[in-house]
Amino acid sequence: MTDISMPQSQTQSRTQSAAGKIALRWLLYVLLGLFALYYLMPLFVMLTTSLKSLEEIRTGSLISLPREVSFDAWNTAWSGACTGIQCEGLRPYFWNSVLIAVPAVAISTLLGALNGYVVAQWRFKGANIIFSLMLFGCFIPFQVVLLPMARLLGIMGIAGTIPGLIFVHVIYGLGFTTLFFRNYYVTIPAELTKAARVDGAGFMRIFWSIFLPLSLPIIVVTVIWQFTQIWNDFLFGVSFSQAGTQPVTVALNNIVNSTTGVKEYNVDMAAAIIAGLPTLLVYVVAGKYFIRGLTAGSVKG
Repeated sequence: MTDISMPQSQTQSRTQSAAGKIALRWLLYVLLGLFALYYLMPLFVMLTTSLKSLEEIRTGSLISLPREVSFDAWNTAWSGACTGIQCEGLRPYFWNSVLIAVPAVAISTLLGALNGYVVAQWRFKGANIIFSLMLFGCFIPFQVVLLPMARLLGIMGIAGTIPGLIFVHVIYGLGFTTLFFRNYYVTIPAELTKAARVDGAGFMRIFWSIFLPLSLPIIVVTVIWQFTQIWNDFLFGVSFSQAGTQPVTVALNNIVNSTTGVKEYNVDMAAAIIAGLPTLLVYVVAGKYFIRGLTAGSVKG
């Protein structure tokens, strides 16, 4: 009897253990779902509010679906309409942000790759000190550099211009891009550089032919990081721009904080979504590559 009951008890114990694991897994799924709903609720409210009329916003529920979908608020937020709030929409400022972000991301990524390549593979006296100083620059608060940067832009003659804002973002982002590429390039064997030098390859030939083709994961990380930081920037945009060169974040602030006339919450929500769409799309399209790139250089260095 004992010999027969023992296997049965073991089987029952395993069944209970498996059932417990399944229950815990489903509990975890439920908790994750609740957290997802909690964090997505503001986006849901923004989207539904942007599709409602002002009358429905005043009389309806905050989380209810629109009774009649209307894109008038989106059109007003994008193109503008003289309704007492604003006569100019986000469209020109949106393209200003594109003109600022794209060159700044490209330049800072290329310079960061070169800096990281030099610091990681071409060792020279004082390399660690230079890298430490650049790393220290990453943690300098924005407010500290406002006055010196404004003075420098004035001396260069690019104050209040889009090239001036590009210059600011390239300089401030260079420490981060150098850090990303340096941590990635230290994982590449130094013997590869030595072998290429023996074969007669020079500094730039090794960079363009060997290191840059291997850098796709960290390039994706750097592009996403820089684009997000530059697109979402408000302080530099409001400090170093003037009428006609302001980025979309400054225009969004002007729309939302306007106190003239009737407050159009649907226009505010539509404008906020339009301003945030580029960074949201970047993360949706390339988010998994961002995580892979971050972990690619975490083993060594």
